[in-house]
Amino acid sequence: MNRDSDGHRAERGFVSLRGVSKSFGHVEALRSVDLDLAAGQIHALMGQNGAGKSTCLGVVAGRLAASTGSLTVAGEEWGDDHDARRARRAGIRAIYQERSLVPTMSAVDNVFLGELPSRGGFTHRGAMRTRFDELSRRLGVRIPPGARADSLSGADQQIVEIMGALASESRLLLLDEPTAVLAPPERERLFALMRDLRDRGLTMILVSHYIDEVLAIADTVTVFRNGAKVAHGPVAEWTEKRLVEQMLGHEMAVLSRLEESSSDAAESSGSSGGVEPGGSAPVLQVSGLHSGDGLRGVDLEVRAGEVVGLAGLVGSKRSTLLRTLAGLGTGATGRLMVGGREVGVPRSPREALRHGIALIPEDRKADGLVLSMGSRDNVMISDLGRCSRRGFVSRTRLRAQTSAHGLAYGITERMLDQPAGELSGGNQQKLLLARWANRVPRVLLADEATRGIDIGGKEQILTALRALADDGLAVVFVSSDLEEVAAVCDRVYVLRDGATAGELTRRHGGITQARILDIAFANRRDGQESPA
Repeated sequence: MNRDSDGHRAERGFVSLRGVSKSFGHVEALRSVDLDLAAGQIHALMGQNGAGKSTCLGVVAGRLAASTGSLTVAGEEWGDDHDARRARRAGIRAIYQERSLVPTMSAVDNVFLGELPSRGGFTHRGAMRTRFDELSRRLGVRIPPGARADSLSGADQQIVEIMGALASESRLLLLDEPTAVLAPPERERLFALMRDLRDRGLTMILVSHYIDEVLAIADTVTVFRNGAKVAHGPVAEWTEKRLVEQMLGHEMAVLSRLEESSSDAAESSGSSGGVEPGGSAPVLQVSGLHSGDGLRGVDLEVRAGEVVGLAGLVGSKRSTLLRTLAGLGTGATGRLMVGGREVGVPRSPREALRHGIALIPEDRKADGLVLSMGSRDNVMISDLGRCSRRGFVSRTRLRAQTSAHGLAYGITERMLDQPAGELSGGNQQKLLLARWANRVPRVLLADEATRGIDIGGKEQILTALRALADDGLAVVFVSSDLEEVAAVCDRVYVLRDGATAGELTRRHGGITQARILDIAFANRRDGQESPA
C-alpha cells in the first residue's frame, strides 16, 4: 500500500486528483496536487485566498480545465472533455457562495430549473410538486413551494439549492463558503442537514474560511498554501492552532490576538480604545429610529475610539440599520445627532458623507466598487477634487495620494495599477479601507467587512478597523461571525426584529457568543428578558 506525503495510507478515493496543476497565464494556481477523497464523507478544503482551494473545487466541478494531471470520479477518469455539463450529468453539483437561484422564480421552479419534469412536451407541475414535497420531508424543512426565491432567508435559499442537487440525483456536492451569510442557528441547521446527507451516502467537498465549523462538521481536512496541498488528514488530527499554522506559516491565531488587544485597551485608563460608556461625548447618537424597511425604534450611541458591534440573527435588520444611517434607507424617521449636533436622518449617501458618516457596504462588488475602474480611481472616487486641477484629474496627484494610503493597507503599486475587479476579495476590501483613510469620516460603518476573506486577510481588515478607532474614529461593525464581534468590539448592541434588544460591554460582564445569542433569542427567566 502506498502512502501519501502526509504519511497516511493512499487509496484511490471516490474523488482522486493526480498531479493536477492549473495555470492562469504566468500564475500557477494549483501545483501538482495529489488528493484522494472517500465516498460518503465531508471533506474540507482550507487555505488563504489564492491558496488554491477554490481552483481545486472548480476543476472537480468542470468549471475549470486542469493544465496538467488527471481527475477520477467514482472510478471514471476524466479527460479533456470534462466540463460543467458533463460533471452535472455524472452527479456532481456545485453550490457557490453567490446564489444561482432565479430571484423572481418560485422555490419549486428553482429546484427543477433545467430539469423540468414533462409529459407530452408540457411541464408536469403535479410531478414537480410531489417531488418537492418528498424532498422537503426528507430534509425536514418547510419551504413554501410557491414562494419567490428572493423572499426566502439566506438559509432557505441554500436549502433550495441543495434540494435541486438531490432532485438531480447528485452523488457529489461541492459547497463553496455555504455559511457566509448565515447566522449561527442557521449554520447549525445546515450542518444537521449535511450530516444527514452524509449518513445517506452523499459525498461533500466543503470550502470554508471558518475553522470552528470545519472542525465541527468535516471528516477530513486538506490545507492548501500557495497552490499546493501542504497537509491532509482526518479531522481528529487537527486543532485550531495547527490549522492556523499550516494555513499561515505562523503560530498566532488572529482572533485571539485581536481579543487580547481589545481587552488590553479596555483595561487601559484613558486609552483611545475600549472607551467606557459615559467617558466622552458620543460622536453618533441615534434614538427612536424607524424605517419603512423594518427598523422599529432603534437606540444606540458610539464614541470616538470605539468599535461598536451590531449583532443579531438573520432578519434582525443589522445591515438595514447601517444602510439607513448611510442614507440608503426608506421612509426613515427618528433623531440622529453627529458630534452633539442634530442633523436628521440622511436621505442620500452624499448627505450622510456631509455629516461625516461613511459606509463599507455588505456587497463590496455591487455597492462598494466599480470593478471595471482602476483601483486608484476606486480609492479616490469619493474625493476626486483632491486630485483635480481645473476640472481634470491629475494622474500624478492621483498616484501620489493612492500610493500613500494603499501601501498603509498592504496594497502594492502593482495592485493599484490593476482594475479593481482583478483583485482578490481581501484586497478589494482594503481598497474601501484606503478610500476612507483618504477621506476620513467621523463615523465608519463596516458591514460584513471580512465576508469571503481568508484568515490572513481577516487579520489585516480587523486590525485596520481597530487602528482606525484607536486614531479617533467611531466605528460601527456588523458581522455574522460572532467570534469576530466578540474579539474586536468594545460594546455590542443586539438587535431583534428591527429593534434594540440589549447591550453588552467588554468591561461589564464581557462580550461572548452565548450572551449575544441569549439576547437575540429573547430567552425569558421569571417572565423577564435575559439581562444584557
